[in-house]
Amino acid sequence: QVQLVESGGRLVQAGGSLRLSCAASGRTFGSSAMGWFRQAPGKEREFVAAISWSGYSTDYADSVKGRFTISRDNAKNTMWLQMNSLKPEDTAVYYCAAALGSFINGAHYSYWGQGTQVTVSS
Repeated sequence: QVQLVESGGRLVQAGGSLRLSCAASGRTFGSSAMGWFRQAPGKEREFVAAISWSGYSTDYADSVKGRFTISRDNAKNTMWLQMNSLKPEDTAVYYCAAALGSFINGAHYSYWGQGTQVTVSS
């Protein structure tokens, strides 16, 4: 199993930057694809970014491409989401998730963190 704890969310002005962290515990982190998701008030949870077990493959939602960067360090059991040029529509609770498999294509995310709030003011 994998336990996940997000941190780094806060209030930031539009155009600003934030880096979210996801600290993982459990033996399978290094072999699991990982992802970031977000849920805004009144909306369904949506995919933001994903990274393969090795870090070599990544994928992004169109809405964040060119602004967000996902990365991981398996030696530190940590994943990050660097968010630049933030917009008010990025306001949401951000969740990290771990997949059962190693690759991002067709990943099934089975483990979730509790979420961290990101609020972008205009």
